[in-house]
Amino acid sequence: MIRLGELKGAKGSTHRTKRLGRGAGSGKGDTSGKGHKGLLARKGGGRRVGYEGGQTPMIRRIPKRGFHNFTKKHYALINLDQLNELKLKEISLESLREAGVLKGNEPYLKVLGIGEISKAISVKAHKFSASAKEKLEKAGAKLEVIDVRS
Repeated sequence: MIRLGELKGAKGSTHRTKRLGRGAGSGKGDTSGKGHKGLLARKGGGRRVGYEGGQTPMIRRIPKRGFHNFTKKHYALINLDQLNELKLKEISLESLREAGVLKGNEPYLKVLGIGEISKAISVKAHKFSASAKEKLEKAGAKLEVIDVRS
């Protein structure tokens, strides 16, 4: 049975530590292998990430363009003529994805009023355009607005 005190690392996995600053005869005395002065000779010295030796770094050379609105809500859009072609009684974001109508992964659904609808269906969406709402109500559809904040 092996004991805790008898455990050894794999051959070559451990190395002897460099004994720095132990006199001129050791070969690593005086400056301890760090050369003379300069950033790398200092305690805690070293270059920051992205430093390019005084040359303008890549992060500053690349242009930053435009404004990126991190609070913008991305809607999957669907028109009434697309809804009219579907053979679904209840329309929602999940049912449209299952039917293969929506390809993206937008978290919200908006129904737009392009085209006509002739059947009374149940529609759950986060937003409806004014024309879509009017046409759906005229066709006798049941509308449910899902709260965007939920």
